[in-house]
Amino acid sequence: MNVLERAQAPTPKFFKVLRSIGLIVAAVGGAIVTVPVALPVAVVTIGGYLTVAGGVLSAISQITVDDKDKPEGSKEAPDE
Repeated sequence: MNVLERAQAPTPKFFKVLRSIGLIVAAVGGAIVTVPVALPVAVVTIGGYLTVAGGVLSAISQITVDDKDKPEGSKEAPDE
């Protein structure tokens, strides 16, 4: 299963919730980084970390698939 097939396959409910949380965290981090007032360096750094962490969480959650709902016509090498 390649990356495009994984991204289009059904995602389990738990990971849909995690994906949404990741998007929210990334949005909060982006808002902190781009705020038009001067903030302490530590706050801006934390905002950058939140943006990256939210993006990674969302991406990983999106490519997690439910094996039970895998299409029957898919050809995948057996695990050895």
